[in-house]
Amino acid sequence: MKFSRTFFLSMVTAVLFTGLLSACSSVKSYQKNKINDADMILSARKAQKFEQSFQLYREGASGANGGKSGGGCGCN
Repeated sequence: MKFSRTFFLSMVTAVLFTGLLSACSSVKSYQKNKINDADMILSARKAQKFEQSFQLYREGASGANGGKSGGGCGCN
């Protein structure tokens, strides 16, 4: 059983189009509590504070976090 190229392309297009339609869905009211979870907040992680701290000391001469770059000795 041999399929023609146009039949194959039309089937692939139909499957892809169906997949795209199923990806669009609205959030139900009982699912919104998962969106408001603390893990979903776009902010600095608690561990990131410590990472920035040691990067400031290790890369003091180059200014690790976009701060002023000094000699690394702590002088102003």
